[in-house]
Amino acid sequence: MNTARTNRHGACLIIGAGDDTGAACARAFAHLGYDICLVRRPRHLEKLEALAAQIRSDGGKAHPFGVDAREEEDMVSLVDTIERDIGPIEVAIFNIGANVAFPIEKTTSRVFRKVWEMACFAGFLTGREVARHMLTRQRGTIIFTGATASVRGGKNFSAFASAKFALRALAQSMARELGPQNIHVAHVVVDGAIDSNFIRDNRPDVDEARAQDAILSPDEIARNYVWLHQQQRSAWTQELDIRPWKETF
Repeated sequence: MNTARTNRHGACLIIGAGDDTGAACARAFAHLGYDICLVRRPRHLEKLEALAAQIRSDGGKAHPFGVDAREEEDMVSLVDTIERDIGPIEVAIFNIGANVAFPIEKTTSRVFRKVWEMACFAGFLTGREVARHMLTRQRGTIIFTGATASVRGGKNFSAFASAKFALRALAQSMARELGPQNIHVAHVVVDGAIDSNFIRDNRPDVDEARAQDAILSPDEIARNYVWLHQQQRSAWTQELDIRPWKETF
């Protein structure tokens, strides 16, 4: 029995469909024929509309949603709406970053809680809601975007590392629970700088790094996400670690 899901089209939900990795994943899965459901906070809806328009102009299908993924009722409603009005969610990608740096003595409880809500709690809500529907069909892929901070707490990153460690644990637990139900749960440790708007604005050597393939390409990250979704279940990857060839471990 061939259980690879290459030709099964449905909806691809991207929580944290930002300008770089999220957008690249949206384009990659749209190219495969999925209905792309783009989600960011309401204040970013205009950017989502622009990304959706770009995908449609390339022949794809895209639907922008301004939703705060930390709000439980809103997430329940979002997933139910997609399942009812657009199609079954075959792929869900949780891609919220929440990367902040503060010395421990300057990390307020508000900052710590907000980072956890964005990078972990929102991931739990996403995973729980899509799993409820995937379980009825006994299929699906859920991918969580991690970071270097998922496996190593760096200086000034107590809030971010705590949240990313927790997200990784969530992914591991869900994989053990949902894998036997034919639902693939994967966690991706993105270890290195991504060729993003933030890096381009703050790293003076970004052009040189890009020329040397020394910085992570969002499109190449997206290719790995597509590969994870298309894996045959006899050899599923639970955790994938990706970095540029020049990045140190």
